Amino acid sequence: MTRGDSSANTHATPQSLTRGRGGGGGEVVMDPGVCALELLGVCFSLAACLCSLLTTAMPRWLTLSTELLPTESFELGLWGTCVVHDLGVTECRPYDSLLGLPPDIRLARILMCATVVAGLIGLSFSIPGIYLVNSCRRTENFETKRTLKMLGGIFGFVAGVLGLVPVSYVAHLTVLRFFDESVPNVVPRWEFGDALFFGWTAGCLHVVAGFLLVTSCLYLREETCALHQSIPLNRARITRPQRSPSRRRTEYV
Repeated sequence: MTRGDSSANTHATPQSLTRGRGGGGGEVVMDPGVCALELLGVCFSLAACLCSLLTTAMPRWLTLSTELLPTESFELGLWGTCVVHDLGVTECRPYDSLLGLPPDIRLARILMCATVVAGLIGLSFSIPGIYLVNSCRRTENFETKRTLKMLGGIFGFVAGVLGLVPVSYVAHLTVLRFFDESVPNVVPRWEFGDALFFGWTAGCLHVVAGFLLVTSCLYLREETCALHQSIPLNRARITRPQRSPSRRRTEYV
């Protein structure tokens, strides 16, 4: 073996290691548009989870104020009722039992809790499924990340539907009761609170996040995902062939 052959093998071995790392003959660069869809989906999902938590915890689902007591206003939430005084003092009282609640409030509480759980599960699936996050470098591959991202998008859709149903149902009943002609005009009526608008925002964000995550998975059906992995030095060691003493003597003759 000549020196030129040994140098050629020296340069060829690292390239073969690089090709093997890609799994399909070489590394494929991720489309920046797909990365943008993934990041937007995760950001929208995070914002939707925060809005869902605020909607569930806020006591301002419905508000009521009367002309007889202009210094006080009432607030109705999923966990209790509150009285807000003119001086800024708020007194809240939780509900005694779940079975004693009105049907709409009981249904809204159950569905909003399911919305929060589904949103958190979808977020926990979508974060390790995006391309920029490598949580398990030794066992993670493209199909695993694609499956996680698809599950995150599906749970996002489910959370969006579960969040929009109770908010819209409570708003629908509030509108019917507000324009009920059988009730005298002097009787105060409940109106929309801030929590309803937060709930609509959370549901829309969940749906948009699920759509973005599922769309990014559909764009990747023909692509491969190359994970960033470091090559240990002990695997890339190159051994030079040893020459026999008789060969060395004949080279100088």
